[in-house]
Amino acid sequence: MTTATTTATTEHEEPAMTTTEFPPPLTAEALTAAAPGLAGQLAAVLRSERIKATTVRTNKVLLAVSAIIGLLTSWATAAFVTDEVLTITNVFIFPTLLTAVLAAIAGVLLFTSEVQHGTLADSLTAHPSRWPVVAAKTVLATGFGLVLGAVGMITGFLGALAGGIEVGSTSGLLTTVLWALLYTWGSALLGLGVGMVVRHSAGAVSGVLVWWLVVEGLVVQFAPAEVVRFLPFDAGFRTLGVESDFDSPEIVASALSNPLYASIFWGYVIAALVLGTALLVRRAAD
Repeated sequence: MTTATTTATTEHEEPAMTTTEFPPPLTAEALTAAAPGLAGQLAAVLRSERIKATTVRTNKVLLAVSAIIGLLTSWATAAFVTDEVLTITNVFIFPTLLTAVLAAIAGVLLFTSEVQHGTLADSLTAHPSRWPVVAAKTVLATGFGLVLGAVGMITGFLGALAGGIEVGSTSGLLTTVLWALLYTWGSALLGLGVGMVVRHSAGAVSGVLVWWLVVEGLVVQFAPAEVVRFLPFDAGFRTLGVESDFDSPEIVASALSNPLYASIFWGYVIAALVLGTALLVRRAAD
């Protein structure tokens, strides 16, 4: 006789339920607070740099000088150069060389003036990683270069118009303006890099001016064309397509394209910024 035993389960155990809670999405303010080393630090330094840039008298003077140079240079060229046919679309770009010099000076002073007045140490102490300071000054130098370049060309156009010459063809006007802004932008960044390396206002500004206006002029006159093409500021200026009476036939024959000249110029810009940043990271805060 076989007896089947049936076991009845009186209590049923249900599997435990698990729930997953998703956190609410972070707002922009929360993200900034959660990442003080990124957006928060950069925003704070940018705000500080903007305040300092708008209150320093030197920057306002450089802006006014850029406008005066653009106006007078173009007006004098249009009014007194009579041995060739000139148009406004050719003349308005002439002041850009001097405007780029002012942009380089602005870039130098953007860093060295803080060293001189002792405010750089406070900025570096507040941001020990130091990259937000470099990033903010790079953004400010970019703004200086673009604004000074635009002011120089606008007043250059008005000065040439006051000189009484014709407007001329405007087919390549936009391209010329973009090359000019690229040149003044790069000049400001190059000045910033030089300022971070030298750290002394008078020394850095004097070095930039002597190299740009004296040394490069002598090299253009006496060096082979293969050497001239690698001069930083001369290479940047040649992207504007302005012909110079001082160029030898060899320089004219070996001229490069605008992108190649721009690559040479911006190679110096990037090298100066990288070297200046490396020295800033390694040096003491003062």
